[in-house]
Amino acid sequence: MAYKDYYETLGVPRSASEGEIKSAYRKLAKQYHPDKNPGDDKSAERFKEIGEAYAVLNDAEKRKLYDTYGHAGEVPPGAYGGPGGVPGGADFGGFDPSQFSDFFQGLFGGRGGGARSGFSGFGGGQVSLEDLLGGSSGGIGGGRRFVQNVEGELQVSLQEAYQGSDETIQVEGRRITVHIPAGTRDGARLRLSGQGPGGGDVLLTVRVLEDARFELDGDDVTVSVDVPVYTAALGGPVRVETLKGPVQLNVPAGTSGGRRLRLKGQGWPRKGGGHGDLYARLTLTLPASLSDQEKELYRQLAELRK
Repeated sequence: MAYKDYYETLGVPRSASEGEIKSAYRKLAKQYHPDKNPGDDKSAERFKEIGEAYAVLNDAEKRKLYDTYGHAGEVPPGAYGGPGGVPGGADFGGFDPSQFSDFFQGLFGGRGGGARSGFSGFGGGQVSLEDLLGGSSGGIGGGRRFVQNVEGELQVSLQEAYQGSDETIQVEGRRITVHIPAGTRDGARLRLSGQGPGGGDVLLTVRVLEDARFELDGDDVTVSVDVPVYTAALGGPVRVETLKGPVQLNVPAGTSGGRRLRLKGQGWPRKGGGHGDLYARLTLTLPASLSDQEKELYRQLAELRK
């Protein structure tokens, strides 16, 4: 009985480790994925063969049966769970590689964007095959369903990360609410248990978008504040943007440019409770244009300072 050499299909030796098999599969799956080869029947067939090979070689029990019987071309009926034990027609735990393309498309909600525009990896239209295949597999064919952990990125604004927010993403056509805890940092990882394909997990990396107004240093935040020269000289209130919203700050008389004034407890949330501080870095400003009277007053001031 003829059989398919699954090691040859994946381009790995028979002594290949689990990691080597997985790496080879990911590389080939990306290369021959239908989305990268639209209308190419040969690539589609090759993609199916790659999936079949991985379904067997990635499962320790099926691989052992294949090594024992398949290599000799004498696969006993039912050894792989399929009709007649023929690898090409096997059930492989309910996994049908020919459905990969539909699965990928359904998982990421098509190419029209997802419920959350900042979510790349599932509904944001920015997914790459490498992102998907980089997820750790719970075992293709290792059971009666396709179990896959998948990864993606979720973008949130600095204010959303600071205050916490609920974001909606789309996975396999399902809308899922993701809670972003207050004080979430860039690069934080969130796990949505059981929300992936076949009961796998969805692993999210939170990307906090930069805000040109704020500089984050540990738990402290620095913001630049424009102060008119007359306010700096005489003292007075100025408006300061914070992550909670604008507040009023009284600038002491005789303040120089570059001075930093602290607003206690207005910084980033601390893990143990409370907040860091916010520092207002003062920048002295002049009007874009001066009237003749204003120029004369500045000349008088310059004379007084001599």
